[in-house]
Amino acid sequence: MKFLIISGLTGAGKTRTAGMLEDLDYYCVDNMPVVLIPKFVELCLATQGRYDRVALVTDVRGRESFDDLFKGLDEMQKMGCDYEILFIEASPETIIKRQKESRRKHPLDPDGIDLESAVYREKRILSGIRNRANYIIDTTDYALGKLQRELFELFAGNSEERAIGINLVSFGFKYGIPMDADLVFDVRFLPNPYYIAELSHLTGLDAAVMNYVMTNPKTQEFMNRLTELLDFLIPCYIDEGKHSLLIAVGCTGGHHRSVAIARTLSEYAASKGYRTECTHRDINK
Repeated sequence: MKFLIISGLTGAGKTRTAGMLEDLDYYCVDNMPVVLIPKFVELCLATQGRYDRVALVTDVRGRESFDDLFKGLDEMQKMGCDYEILFIEASPETIIKRQKESRRKHPLDPDGIDLESAVYREKRILSGIRNRANYIIDTTDYALGKLQRELFELFAGNSEERAIGINLVSFGFKYGIPMDADLVFDVRFLPNPYYIAELSHLTGLDAAVMNYVMTNPKTQEFMNRLTELLDFLIPCYIDEGKHSLLIAVGCTGGHHRSVAIARTLSEYAASKGYRTECTHRDINK
């Protein structure tokens, strides 16, 4: 069982960090009282592997001594549980700006009288845990994508967790565009198998329809251009920290052209090493 202790300055991004770690299958607990950590560890151990990776967020909100935290961590080690500490910080100027923008009270300045003094006081209080941290991330100039990339680099257990998932879905425009689509491609410009008597009752899952759609010169040029576009776009999405991409391909009814194109794109993405899924939303309508 792996434990990660997340601490750091108010407004530096601890909550965002915990949310991103949940995407890596960490079980995250925010604002855990330090006196409860040993008992919580015991409960996790009793589940016999149900919680493989756990992240605990602790900071000055608990109003507790960090000496108690270190005692609790020492007890964890006596139980045979290893831990690492991740410290999230940012420049005082950045913290002050974020606090004012969020309009939330700083835990060391509940009356909103002297935010600057509270920020520097918090830095002093947290200096001990910062000195013991295994990882320190300064989010001063970080966009969300950059923070996510760094967390994935540090804590993703394998290459599959780091890779983006590509979900292909075919649909019919007559039933509406998928609301959660990141990219939508309209293939209604291609010849429609519906108007071929021997193909109309089939779908893009049938070889005859697939052959009809994919051997058309317009389709071949379209696919060449589209795969080239995706070769450019997908790495850009990865660089921005996106962990899944939904590509929707639509035709009139979602039975023929969109199904064939979505299948082909899914196979192409898989050949590039991406995790892929392909569904056909309207094929039975």
